[in-house]
Amino acid sequence: MKRRVFYSFHYQKDNWRVSQIRNIGAIEGNKIATDNEWEEVKRQGDLAIRYWINENLENRSCLIVLIGEETSTRKWVLYEIEEAWNRGMGVLGVYIENLKDNKGNFSQRGKNPFEKFNFQDDSFIPFSCIVPILDPEKFEMESFFTDLGGNSSYNIIGKNLEQYIEKAIEKRKGLGNIIKNV
Repeated sequence: MKRRVFYSFHYQKDNWRVSQIRNIGAIEGNKIATDNEWEEVKRQGDLAIRYWINENLENRSCLIVLIGEETSTRKWVLYEIEEAWNRGMGVLGVYIENLKDNKGNFSQRGKNPFEKFNFQDDSFIPFSCIVPILDPEKFEMESFFTDLGGNSSYNIIGKNLEQYIEKAIEKRKGLGNIIKNV
């Protein structure tokens, strides 16, 4: 059974990379808004954006935050993380800097956006330590000497994404709500 997920990312910088992940086909993701659709929602203001996000989070089991160079600075990505977690959804990060954009370029590694959150109950466990992160670079390093073929970031994400989604959903169970650091 394919899980229904919501992709969270910096639209302008990373929508091409996100399309590559959607094409893996292992999961059922939300339809990515076109430039025109997203501009129309943005033009209507913050309330419309919040409504659009909330509607698109409905009936999803996991939020996948695609971590690019500027993802951790995006207001709406941070809103999506907090909203999804507090709805009881699994939350997962995937580093995407080694996927090419539409011009064939890579990007710089982004900061971990989950470091911007704490549990509301003042837990001593940092939120960023709970959220699983699929980091293709770590897989590439581990397999460098054993398998020089087929270990591109795209292939690594494709082989492991479903497993990480299940891990994120399982980790969410029984944990409290989060709040964004000021």
